[in-house]
Amino acid sequence: MKLNDMAVRKAKPEAKPYKMADGGGMYLEVMPNASKYWRLKYRFGGKEKRLAFGVYPDVPLSLARQRRDDARKLLANGVDPAIVKQQSKHTNRENAANSFEVIAREWFAKFSPQWAASHSDKIIRRLENDVFPWMGNKPIAEITPPQLLAVIRRTETRGALDTAHRIKQNCGQVFRYAVATGRAERDPSQDLKDAIPSTRKNHFASITDPVQVGELLRAIQGFRGTFVVQCALRLAPMLFVRPGELRRAEWKNIDFDKPEWRYFVTKTKTEHSVPLATQAVATLRELRALTGAGQYVFPGRDSRKPMSDAAINAALRRMGYDTKTEITGHGFRAMARTILAEELHQKPEVIEHQLAHKVPDVLGAAYNRTKFLKERREMMQLWADYLDSLTTGAKILTFKLN
Repeated sequence: MKLNDMAVRKAKPEAKPYKMADGGGMYLEVMPNASKYWRLKYRFGGKEKRLAFGVYPDVPLSLARQRRDDARKLLANGVDPAIVKQQSKHTNRENAANSFEVIAREWFAKFSPQWAASHSDKIIRRLENDVFPWMGNKPIAEITPPQLLAVIRRTETRGALDTAHRIKQNCGQVFRYAVATGRAERDPSQDLKDAIPSTRKNHFASITDPVQVGELLRAIQGFRGTFVVQCALRLAPMLFVRPGELRRAEWKNIDFDKPEWRYFVTKTKTEHSVPLATQAVATLRELRALTGAGQYVFPGRDSRKPMSDAAINAALRRMGYDTKTEITGHGFRAMARTILAEELHQKPEVIEHQLAHKVPDVLGAAYNRTKFLKERREMMQLWADYLDSLTTGAKILTFKLN
């Protein structure tokens, strides 16, 4: 006689274990301590075997029957359900070890010591609040672009568009780490480039896609204008300073021995240092032969004044770029900031210092001209080399495990 829910629920423990059959080889074993176990008795390869289906009431009668039917289908096809169960357990353990959350926390533990504490806190809170609850337990190699987009859109729909973009960025870093460590084949965030509304509507137009940046750099290389503007165009993406600071650069502030360019930032009222990569030094030496006798690195038609504040944008328009929607002289800053973080994995606080933004430290002090100077020198050379590779179309490794 088959069991029913009431009979299972009211089964009382006795001094010794006893069984309550449900048919098809399945029975409920009631233990003296009142525990109730679902089991299946079957024969395979001429031997009698047992298979556990779980504990009542966690596994109700209906689910136990479903598991029995699944096991009997396997037996009908000559497959031992116990072997399938063992393989399933192994797969589940492997998936758990390679879940998005496990790998994300491993990535965070590896790289967060290099970040400012405030930056680390924001990233881990973002992952814990907006990603792990929805995607954390999924095997990272099986996550698809639509699944990632669904997670990101939870944040987007509540109006936190900037956070949504940062989630995409952080998830991309985790996926690329998984690829580099052999636990995923690709980064699905790369397929979501245009799937999230831009946050740049009220910002200076910029290009942040490496392929498009390479096209822009080649256009700059072929620009036919005055030599002064040519050099300014070459240095604008390489140094990514504010356009007004670039056009007013003075030779007295450029130290070829260090090499370094130091000047006063009127916007933040601070002294700023720009380490000069070898490519920047080469361009400046070339230009010094023409304008080195004067005050300004980039003089205008009147050599006593710097070149026009419209010169860079005018040159970009001559090359066919729309300075309202594609790229402006100021947009080189957003270009560098985005690519240095997302492609070259530079520390955000180092990038912010190089941008001459005021970045409070743990003591509350604002921007320090000499802070991270060694790291900034290395970063500026890496950036110049990266721009060269984009110009020539060479492939370079942009993700390295320390």
